[in-house]
Amino acid sequence: MKVDYIIVGQGIAGTMLSWFLLQQGRRVLVVDDGKVNSASRVAAGIINPVSGRRFEPAWLYDTIYPFAKKTYQELEQLLQVPVFTERELWSVFPSEQMRQAFITKTTGDAYTIMPDHLKYETFLDQPYGAAIVKGATVNLRALLPAYRRYLQEQESLLETHLELANLEVTPAGVQYGHISATKIIFCDGVATTGNPFFKDIKFLPNKGEVLLIKVPGLVTTDIIKKSITLVPQEESVFWAGSSFAWEYADDMPTGKQRDVLEKSLQQLLKVPYTVLNQLAAVRPSGNDRRPMAGFHPEYPAVGIFNGLGTKGCSLAPYMAAHLADVFAANALLMQEIDVNRYFNIRKG
Repeated sequence: MKVDYIIVGQGIAGTMLSWFLLQQGRRVLVVDDGKVNSASRVAAGIINPVSGRRFEPAWLYDTIYPFAKKTYQELEQLLQVPVFTERELWSVFPSEQMRQAFITKTTGDAYTIMPDHLKYETFLDQPYGAAIVKGATVNLRALLPAYRRYLQEQESLLETHLELANLEVTPAGVQYGHISATKIIFCDGVATTGNPFFKDIKFLPNKGEVLLIKVPGLVTTDIIKKSITLVPQEESVFWAGSSFAWEYADDMPTGKQRDVLEKSLQQLLKVPYTVLNQLAAVRPSGNDRRPMAGFHPEYPAVGIFNGLGTKGCSLAPYMAAHLADVFAANALLMQEIDVNRYFNIRKG
């Protein structure tokens, strides 16, 4: 079997990159083992224009958001599943200091509103008020399996774990068993931290855990955010997360992080709730909070598209389309995401 690109991983990065390459008419084979607790399969798919506790505008948001919206809506039409929903984030302030910082940082922008009255008074503890942030969610639980079926129909999916020991880099490209390709692109999340081709990347993997909870009577399309984020699923059921742990023994849920999450829930909710499930995954991220993309400087047939972090659903479409254009020699790779920045550090 001969293809142009082997793409390792079918999280949001591999999904988007394979989509844009297929749109260019490239022959693509996605290799993915369907791990149920990969970062993309556990994530809530939040798109938020405001980053962190400093309320800074998200990187390139005015460019990437409309592109992401258009892409997800096109995939909705193709796959016939609900993917993209614009939502308001009801952002509850944990203190008066945070309220004033938010107002100072966001006054005059197009994404935030100070409401004239408080919603959810029956359900939420919000003595310092709240703000509205215009955002969205991507339904990864619908998108990823539906796109997987699409890849199967295109004969572009190999459902297995790629064994690096069986990968041969040749002068003509790469060989994996009976499959030959011009390039291989690793989009496999935290697994890349153990990939010898990219051992120079300064990954900062961290583990996140989330709860699925039921809050009787709380029915909304809003995302609710304080020290924990609630994302509506079905009626009165919410994704509640997520925690961050830099040290962890494995990628399984823990009682310790459940306690952390429940403490945050109890600081937000004034009503009882029921925990339905607990999930965990390890996220890949780089030390500079920017994606990493491009080809290995010594092995030009070996590439990477990874490190999208918590902004994955907003960044992935635009960055994947850009990378596909780079592969087609229609664009120069953005310096901010070029993986060679890590190799340059080593050589310097």
